[in-house]
Amino acid sequence: MTSSAGEKSLRLGFDETRTRVVLRTTESFQQELVQLAARFRTGGQLGPLSVSVSLDELLADLGLLGRWSDPAGVEWADDLRDLVSGVVQDAHTVQQRLAGQQAPGEVAADEVPLLLGDSWKGELSEFQRRDIAKLLSLQHGANFSVPGAGKTRVALAVYAAQKAAGRVSRLLVVCPKSAYESWRYETAECLVHPLRINVLDGSLDQWAEVLVVNYERLDRSLPMLAGWLKSAPSMIILDEAHRMKLGARGTYGAACMALGPLAARRLILTGTPAPNGSRDLENLLGFVWPGHGQRTVVQAVAGGDLAHASTVLRPLFTRTTKHELGLPPVRLGLRFVDMPPLHDEIYTAIVGGERGGAAREDLSSLGKTALRLLMAATSPALLLEGGSRYEPLAYQLPPMEVPEGGSLYSLMQNLPDYELSPKYKEAVAIIAENAAQGRKTLVWTTFVRSLTTLERMLEKYSPAVVYGGTPDREEQIRRFREDPACMVLISNPATLGEGISLHHVCHDAVYVDRDFMAGRFLQSLDRIHRLGLAPGTETRVTVLAVRNSIDEVVAASLERKLEFMGRILDDPTVQQLADLEEEPSVAAGLAPGDIEALLSHMGGR
Repeated sequence: MTSSAGEKSLRLGFDETRTRVVLRTTESFQQELVQLAARFRTGGQLGPLSVSVSLDELLADLGLLGRWSDPAGVEWADDLRDLVSGVVQDAHTVQQRLAGQQAPGEVAADEVPLLLGDSWKGELSEFQRRDIAKLLSLQHGANFSVPGAGKTRVALAVYAAQKAAGRVSRLLVVCPKSAYESWRYETAECLVHPLRINVLDGSLDQWAEVLVVNYERLDRSLPMLAGWLKSAPSMIILDEAHRMKLGARGTYGAACMALGPLAARRLILTGTPAPNGSRDLENLLGFVWPGHGQRTVVQAVAGGDLAHASTVLRPLFTRTTKHELGLPPVRLGLRFVDMPPLHDEIYTAIVGGERGGAAREDLSSLGKTALRLLMAATSPALLLEGGSRYEPLAYQLPPMEVPEGGSLYSLMQNLPDYELSPKYKEAVAIIAENAAQGRKTLVWTTFVRSLTTLERMLEKYSPAVVYGGTPDREEQIRRFREDPACMVLISNPATLGEGISLHHVCHDAVYVDRDFMAGRFLQSLDRIHRLGLAPGTETRVTVLAVRNSIDEVVAASLERKLEFMGRILDDPTVQQLADLEEEPSVAAGLAPGDIEALLSHMGGR
């Protein structure tokens, strides 16, 4: 059967979310459309003559459309046809690379300067030219280089080359607020005529060539951004793309997935592409290459051979490693400390209480349980509300005797009167030792009350403090960088884990605690270990953990995640981070009187 003249038997186009494809037919082909939809797991009837199928599945199984009895009557919407042809072309290029063949259109590193156009003036390193060449050889791309490798500059160069070739004329950058300044700086530094940039924090500048928006604004700005992308050939860049690692299941990911098909070129940037395993990588590459990217990851890791998976996936992304940057290795140590008797008793009771609850049946409750246990491993007193939200724990010096027969609640409430947290004790000792050598220390802790407690204990060292509620964040960071009296910066990875460089002034970091987020751990490590370190600089990182606590579970979980990511990216430096060297506690031999004298000397209470 064939369609009548001028009438198409099968028309394909996006639905409004652009994550599904709508297939429409005529009455003559109604039964054939029903049969076609049934071959797709995600196929669903919309009406008598229309069905919808997931974009990913349709692209993964394009061969099913080849069974349509009237191939001449198939019509693709322009934006869908462009998306499909780009994905298919890149898939073919990747297959040729894996077969050891030179794919048509492959760009060599030494050709890059000629492709950037007359407006480019920025300097490019050898590995940046290599990465740009690889990204220009594909329609769409992924740059998984480590922080400090210049991913922003590489991405801007890809845009400049595409613009010079007449393929795109505007750029949408999705990034955290902390990256705004980097994009402003690079556009001014790399181009003869700085691009007109509009940071979307209110009205839209219709004449802007570069539109910058943060992930938090994406969802509520979708219609505006979609119209902007459609009005001219555009490129979209997701900076710190791990923010949308949940894919369509997350708010950020769903918004990115809806915008992606509207761009002529898609590029993602992140140094931590698989912080929780292969599913993260599936979603990231699924944005770049719908259907093909996700399926390739699934097939690559299915057999469990990560060396093979790395070989299969390597043509899909570019990555500059810390080894290639010539960075001196970081010295990573894991120090276990023991809970004092009362702390141990309270922690055991809390674990028993959580075990008896409904936490195991509900993921949300399980997450809250993990947070409570992480707090309790540092100090159970953090679990109780203070006089204010972020009130620091006030430690009694010298500690008082524990009263007989007190209730668990009152003992927990008054714990700072009886015992000093072993983690705080160790952190204080490390910082005092570093300060005596003139070395500044970056202290990471997840919880704000823990942060304010350390601020009070370390008063002698004029600590800078940065968390979500800090009103003068820039001033605190400036003080840490420039004030010789400020020897400590205390923050949490959620606030300061991205977008800041401290490697010129600080070479020591202490983790009072860590959560299960491998990406945050890696990102925070890179604040003091990145490109620009002087040769021979010794970077020391110490992770504190309480024996027989949730800290051991976190350590094992992060080890698995980092091992996976290091192997899938073929990056031994990431794998080495999974194997922390255990080292002795420096505070273990200090008697209570020694700690009392140390804290008193430091101005603690």
